[in-house]
Amino acid sequence: MANPASIREQALPVATARGEGVLLKIEDFLPYRLNVAASLMSQALSRRYSQRHRIGVPEWRILVTLGQFGVMTGKAIGDHSHMHKTKVSRAVALLEQRKWVTRRANREDMRESLLSLTAAGRSVYEELVPLALDFARQLVDAIEPDDRLVFDRILKLLTERSAALIAESAKPKPEG
Repeated sequence: MANPASIREQALPVATARGEGVLLKIEDFLPYRLNVAASLMSQALSRRYSQRHRIGVPEWRILVTLGQFGVMTGKAIGDHSHMHKTKVSRAVALLEQRKWVTRRANREDMRESLLSLTAAGRSVYEELVPLALDFARQLVDAIEPDDRLVFDRILKLLTERSAALIAESAKPKPEG
């Protein structure tokens, strides 16, 4: 049986020795590779809806998030979709201007608003859903059927591990 460390090094080459230091090859660096894949997927998907609806990725994320959950605050949308509050605010303003999103005061916390889709926004959402699902199917079709469950499991593990590393880094360091 192969050594797990050597398998890890073969599967994920990230650095090679160079003189006295170590050279990080960004094209082999896992976070970079995942970011490139996500960016390319996002660009490819946005080409399917951006010309017809004249919206960008932030607006799309807000539409589909509200379509899924119904009513949310801007902060909740940002947390769920991993978007900065400034991007959320700008996208919501554009969607309000287009009359696809409406806001109302949150009686429990007057500092924030509750956002939801209008009838026109719901109509756009219902048009986007089959397009997005078809796009996702086309991506998954590139993965062998036997590998799909493994891929899904690995993606979940990487997501959970990344969240744990964030939580770890947020903890105060013991003095010593």
